[in-house]
Amino acid sequence: MSLSSRRILVVDPDPNSGEALRRLIDSWGYDTTLVRNGSDETEFISKHDPAVVIHSESPSSSNFNLLRLIKSQQIDVPVILLAESGTVEMAMRAIQEEGAYHYFEKPVDVNKLRIVLDRAVELTEARRENELLRRQLQDHGTFGELVGNSPAMREIYALVEQVAPSSASVLITGESGTGKELIARTLHRLSPRRDKPFIGINCSAVPESLMESELFGHEKGAFTGAASRRAGCFELAEGGTLLLDEIAEMPSFLQAKLLRVIEERSVRRLGSRQEIEIDVRLLAATNKDPETAVAKGTLREDLLYRLNVFRLELPSLKQRKEDLPLLAQYLVTKLAEKHGRPARFLSPAALEVLQFHAWPGNVRELRNVIERAVIICSGEQIERHHFAPYPIDQRERLRNEDTITLPVGTPLEELERQMIMRTLQKTNKSKKRAAELLGVSLKTIHNKLNLYRERGLIPNENEESEER
Repeated sequence: MSLSSRRILVVDPDPNSGEALRRLIDSWGYDTTLVRNGSDETEFISKHDPAVVIHSESPSSSNFNLLRLIKSQQIDVPVILLAESGTVEMAMRAIQEEGAYHYFEKPVDVNKLRIVLDRAVELTEARRENELLRRQLQDHGTFGELVGNSPAMREIYALVEQVAPSSASVLITGESGTGKELIARTLHRLSPRRDKPFIGINCSAVPESLMESELFGHEKGAFTGAASRRAGCFELAEGGTLLLDEIAEMPSFLQAKLLRVIEERSVRRLGSRQEIEIDVRLLAATNKDPETAVAKGTLREDLLYRLNVFRLELPSLKQRKEDLPLLAQYLVTKLAEKHGRPARFLSPAALEVLQFHAWPGNVRELRNVIERAVIICSGEQIERHHFAPYPIDQRERLRNEDTITLPVGTPLEELERQMIMRTLQKTNKSKKRAAELLGVSLKTIHNKLNLYRERGLIPNENEESEER
C-alpha cells in the first residue's frame, strides 16, 4: 500500500475530540492530520490527496457543505461522517444523496470505525489502481476499439494501420470470439471508405437456400416468396466494405459465383439479366485454418487466393493473457455505462480468478462473464462471487496443461531436458524467457541445447542472431 493510501484527514471543529481521534487513528498505523472546519480541509485534500476523510459533524441539511464541495470538485475520496445526533433519514441522505461513504452516530464504536476505515482505504487504493489502469488503457492499450498492449496485439495494430488505407482484400483468421468482426470494422473505420456503409454477413447463419439472395439480391418473382425487388449485400455496401464472416461455411456453388463477382466487379440479381457494377472492399473471416479448409474441400483454392491478399491472424485470449487486466477493465467501464450500473472496477481476487481461466470462448466469453457481473453487482467493485454460477475458476485445467508427467525412474537428465523443451514451447521459443522461468542463466540454456543437438536428442536449427 502506498504512503498516500495511509494518509487520513480528520475534520473536527472541537480540537480536543479531534486530537483524541487523530491519536487513535495514528495508533492503527495511519498518517493522520487534524484540521478544523473552513478552507483548511479542502486545501489539504487538494494538496495531499488523503485516502479517507473523517468528518466529525452533525449531518444536518446545512452541514453537508464538505460533501457537496468534494462532489463539485470531482474529488474521489471516501468521507466517513461522525455525528452527535441525527435521524436515520438524515444518515441515509448523507450516504445516498450527498455521497458519504459511511455514517456513525456518537459515541462511536471504535472497533467498527476501524473496520469501516480499513475498507474505505482499500476502496481508495483500488480506485487509484483503477485510474492508473484507465490511463494506461487510454495512453497505450487501445487502437480504435481494439484493446491490448501485448506484443501480439501491437503487431496486429501495426498491420491494421498499414493495410486499412488500401482497398486490398483482407482475410482475418482466428478462433471464435477473438474479435474478427471488430478488426473488420476497424479496417473500415480507418479507411477512405469510412463514410460509406459497412455490411457484414455471417455465412454460417444464413440458410443455404437464402444465401444467394442475401449476397446478390433478387428481382420480384425470382422465386416463391420474392414479393418485391431486394438489393443484396454487395449493393448495400456500395462504396464501402463488405465482411463475409465464416467464409469457409459458404456453399461451394456460391463460392464460384463470388469469385466471378470479385473478378468482374459486378453482380446480377436473381431473376435479372442486368449486370450492376460495384465498388466494394471485400473482407473475409474464418475460425478455421484456410489451408486445411482448402484441403478438405470446404473452401475453394482460387477463392482463397483472391481473398488472401493480406492476412491478419488474431491471437486467442489465452495467447495474450497479459492483456486481460486492461481488457477486463475496458469491458467493465463500457458495460457499466451501457446498463447504467455502478460497477467501476474488479477486486484483486476477481481479477486473479479471471487470469486463471482458460477462456476457450476468448474475448466474447470474457465479455459475457463481465456483463453478467456488472449487472448483478450493486457496488463499485466486482468481487469473485459475482461470477457465480459461471464456472470461471479453472486453475486445475490450466495446471494440467502445464504439467509434465513422467514415470518413476526417469533419469534426471531426461527430466531436465523435457522441462527445458516444454518451457521453450510455452515461451514460444524465447530462450531468455525460459531461462527466467527456470531460474537459470541464458548461457545454461544455450549449453543444454547444444548438448542435446550433439547427442541427436533435438534437431539442429539455425540459431537466431538476436536473443528473444
